[in-house]
Parts: sequence; structure tokens; C-alpha cells
Amino acid sequence: MSGRDLFCQPRRFRHGAALTLVFAGVLAAGAATGTLPEADRNTASDAARAVAPATGRAGREVARAAAEAMADGKSPVEAAERAVSRSGDRWAAVYSEDEYADLEDALDGRYTGIGLSARRERGGAIEVTKVRSGSPAAEAGIRAGDRLRSVDGERVDGRPVTEVVALLRGDATDAPAGTTVRLGLERGTRAWSETVRRARLSTQPVTVRRLADGADVVKVTSFTKGVGDQVRAAVRDTPSAAGVVLDLRGNSGGLVTEAVIAASAFLDGGLVATYDVDGEQRALQADRGGDTTTPLVALVDGGTMSAAELLTGALQDRGRAVVVGSRTFGKGSVQMPSRLPGGSVAELTVGHYRTPSGRGVDGTGITPDLEIDPDRPAAVERAAAVLDGLGR
Repeated sequence: MSGRDLFCQPRRFRHGAALTLVFAGVLAAGAATGTLPEADRNTASDAARAVAPATGRAGREVARAAAEAMADGKSPVEAAERAVSRSGDRWAAVYSEDEYADLEDALDGRYTGIGLSARRERGGAIEVTKVRSGSPAAEAGIRAGDRLRSVDGERVDGRPVTEVVALLRGDATDAPAGTTVRLGLERGTRAWSETVRRARLSTQPVTVRRLADGADVVKVTSFTKGVGDQVRAAVRDTPSAAGVVLDLRGNSGGLVTEAVIAASAFLDGGLVATYDVDGEQRALQADRGGDTTTPLVALVDGGTMSAAELLTGALQDRGRAVVVGSRTFGKGSVQMPSRLPGGSVAELTVGHYRTPSGRGVDGTGITPDLEIDPDRPAAVERAAAVLDGLGR
């Protein structure tokens, strides 16, 4: 497993479609009211980026199914999907060549969209929660608080927010930048339609805000390329006595190498996690020179998955952070990609990772040191209050 390898979250198999959206909060907690950024098209996925020919028994069987389908003039992708489905591998996925290229773009923090986040209210209405500055949505005058009633003529009330975001992005047709989408909107008593042109945008996976008492809240939504260094930069800029709340709620994973770099911001070397690939044990180590004195609290929930759980487990086991919130998702299996005949890619489970103390995460998750409701508006403030108990 190379430095670019990852751990993977589940996906539906949909041949010919763009990458399937997975909203971890919905999967883990049934949170139909959760907010989903339009950018979250498997940016949280944990597929490995370095692709090798299929190996291992499962890999060879999937590759053989794809090759036989090609020889018979049938779809190798569909044949590979059926072979993976028969294997019972819960976390496996099959991508066409174009879909895998799209995934690599997502892991690099790039996507096509209009630049907004949305959530489903309890009554089923879809509310715009955030509009990115300078985005097509912002230029069209859309504001946070507006209600989205339709997308290209399709009513969206009551639909899962993941489906709404897929419509906005044009996932079903793999709509490129420059295509348009027509929105039906409401603001108070005003109802209107707006045609917005999709653009090529980049994600903002790390944000920092300073609380009134001087503590910094470092919110990490996914571990895409460059996130580890962004976390290290944020920690360097934090007043050492104030402390950091590392907000990993809803972070459903990403590049494991980036999670290890993020761990290096808080650790002075040492073990981050161990994992096995086809029975061979390997280790992930933090870099030396991290900040080991600034008080640190990690805030997690049921949508904290995979690489985010790896980071949480390392900080908890090493005694570096107090973990608060609710039990994490429990995704601790290792996937590696295999190139199949015809150019498609299959991601297959090859092993599992463990925290520095040897705890397995798969199916169990990580239990916080202090359990609080992570969905309450004051969750960040409660996490920050724990910093006082750490002697900041």
C-alpha cells in the first residue's frame, strides 16, 4: 500500500453513472436534516489512487469476469459489478475508467457545480445553507436561507438531500462545466426561477474560526489532497495557550496519507495506525516535530468515518486529545484498487487497520472520552469548554 492509498466507504454500483453520492450522516444516523455541501461527491471516499493489475483471489476472479464479458462482447464493468456483488465485499466498488478519473479529481479537491450547500428541513423542504463567495450561485443572487423547490423542473421537496445535490451537479448526465441548470427558488413570499451555469470549482475542506476565548475551531470536512498541510498551518497559527477544537463531524474519510500528515501536526513522531494487506502487517508513522503542548479536543459523530477515525484513534490512544461527541461510524477496512480488462477499476477489501493500542475500528467505531450530543448548536462550545479542563 503506497503513500497515496486510502480506505473506502460504501457505494452503490451504477454503471455509466457519475460517482454515487454517499452522505455519511444519513448512513450512520439517519440524519435526514443534515447539511450536504454540493462539493461532497465522494471527496470523502477512500479509494486508492495508485492502480495496479488485479491480484489476490478476489481480484483475479473479478478480472476474469471482466475479461470473459469483453470476449463475449458484453460490458466488462457490469460483469465486474456482479462478481463483486457475489463476493459479499461490503465496501467494494467498481468504476468505469471515466468514473475513476472523476474520483481522482474529487480527491484532488475539484468538482463541477454551482457552489452551494443544502439541507433538508424536518418538513421536507430543501433549504440553502451556504453559498460560496464568487460561485455561480452567488453571482445569481442566491442566498443562505432560500428554499430550493425544483431543479430542471423536478420538484425536490421531500427528496433526500443527496439526490438534490446530484441534480444540481448533473450527475445523471455527467454534466460538464458550462452546462446550465434551472432552479425554482423561494425567499419569504417571493418565488422565482433562476438559470445558473455550472463551473469548475475547488473544495474548501479546512476552515478555521476563532472563538471569543481565543481557542481555534479547525473544521476538516474531508481528507483531500493538501488537507494535512492545511491542518498543520492552522495549528501553527493557533495561540499555544488557547487550544484547538478539531471538528471531524461528518468527515467520511479521504486520503489516508493526508490524515497521517494531519496527525503529525499534533504528534512528535510515533505510530498513527497499523494495517494489514493480505496478511502482511504494515505501519503508518507520524513525522517528528508536531505540536504536543497545545490543548486539543477532537469533536466527532456518527458521520466520522475511515481516515477520520484513524486520526481520531491515534490522537486518543496516544493521549494527545480528549475525544468528545458520539460514537464514530466504524469503518476500518482497507481497500486497494485493481485495473481490470477494458480500463475499469475495482476496489476490493484486502485487510483492516488498528489504532496504536491495537483496537480494531471496523464495525465498532471509536467511543468518545466524553459523550455529548454532537448535533446540538452548542456542541462546539461544549467541546471548547473541555479545553479549560486540560489546563489551558
